[in-house]
Amino acid sequence: MSDLWSYLVTNRGDVLTALGQHIWLALLPVAIAFLLALPLGALAHHYLPVRHVALNVGSVLYTVPSLALLLLLPGLIGTSVLDPVNVVIALTLYSLALLVRTTADGLAAVDETVLQAATAMGYRPVRRWFAVQLPLALPVILAGLRVATVANVSMVSVAALIGIGGLGQLFTRGFQLGFYLPPIVIGLVLSVALAVIADLLIVGTQRRLTPWTQAGAE
Repeated sequence: MSDLWSYLVTNRGDVLTALGQHIWLALLPVAIAFLLALPLGALAHHYLPVRHVALNVGSVLYTVPSLALLLLLPGLIGTSVLDPVNVVIALTLYSLALLVRTTADGLAAVDETVLQAATAMGYRPVRRWFAVQLPLALPVILAGLRVATVANVSMVSVAALIGIGGLGQLFTRGFQLGFYLPPIVIGLVLSVALAVIADLLIVGTQRRLTPWTQAGAE
């Protein structure tokens, strides 16, 4: 324990920098993917051919190892291997593959009679989508968002293998120092804590946005 504390005090600047890098590298792709998944998921819900293409592409994408994708992207988009943009794009693609599916599933789970009732009350398609369909689909969509967020927090660590920042740097530093445990343990604890905090924030947001689900559970 003394070694852990000593390492943290001595290297607190590096640890905080790595944590900050890890946060934005993990959460920015999720935010981008979430915004893109809403219209794409709606298209996949309404048009069966789009749904088949989106689900098949997503399934294929998930078979590509994250490290391989990080090494492949620079050649495709003309960036350097150490450019953090590669991580953002790669994790956005992984998150999007998951969130398009869950968005389409969430929209499909909305009772058709509820939509018909909203239409009968004078709701036009756009208003009905934002005021009725999307809120009712949110529990499924946000469940996918939780999975994507936790997965991203984990996958960002892989970027350290090619020299990009994040808490993964603490893992590689520990291995380079002959399996020196303090940086490895600190990196692991902070990664788990970040994933748990992000998950709790999404759960809290879901409870605020969909209070009727809590009432139903009670």
